[in-house]
Amino acid sequence: MNSLLSVRGLVKRFGGLTATDSFNLELPAGELHALIGPNGAGKTTVMSQLTGELRSDEGAIEFDGQNIMGWTAPKRALGGIARSYQITQLLKGLTVLENVMMMVQARLGHSFRIWTPMRRQNDVTGPALEALDRVGLAHRAHDDAMELAHGEHRQLELAMALAMKPRLLLLDEPLAGMSQAESATMIDLLGQLKRRYTILLVEHDMQAVFSLADRISVLVYGRAIACAEPTAIQADPMVKRAYLGDE
Repeated sequence: MNSLLSVRGLVKRFGGLTATDSFNLELPAGELHALIGPNGAGKTTVMSQLTGELRSDEGAIEFDGQNIMGWTAPKRALGGIARSYQITQLLKGLTVLENVMMMVQARLGHSFRIWTPMRRQNDVTGPALEALDRVGLAHRAHDDAMELAHGEHRQLELAMALAMKPRLLLLDEPLAGMSQAESATMIDLLGQLKRRYTILLVEHDMQAVFSLADRISVLVYGRAIACAEPTAIQADPMVKRAYLGDE
């Protein structure tokens, strides 16, 4: 399998606790792969290891054929790995557009000290508006980011990730805390992004997972107990016992 992301034997320990236990993943370009499991299974830990926010104790991570284990989190982000978080990370006091422009600036290597002249330059505003349009927020571009509804906050955070021009999107519970209507909007949006980006999705909403994912890995106590297409995961007796339930 020709993978964009290849993870082998990944381990993360916190004292006597093994949070990630010999985790393996092959993620081909264009695939939407879901990582599911009960609370405390280690899903967010894996995401943090992939972005470089947590240093791994063992294992190997290859991105587009390159060993990135020694890369810092900023280098991985600039190299094409973007992440959205379980808890929304926005910059207060800025407009919707300005939040996204900050990410464009980071990608282009511009200094934040020259913010005022930068906001007049199309190499920053253009990509930022394009990212907002892709997530359906272009009409809110000049509103205060803190005035958005919760679902729109999650859309904005996704736009900020897209502004980094990633090849791999790591999405950590993008539907968390959403209403039914907001969830439907986000599921539709993720469906549109599918194939344009390679996506690793952590999500507890099983309806979303089974409708969007090409393949699913099930994590329990830091170890993947299954990796297969959605129909096979739904029918797997071990997965049912560990996570999905018998219904």
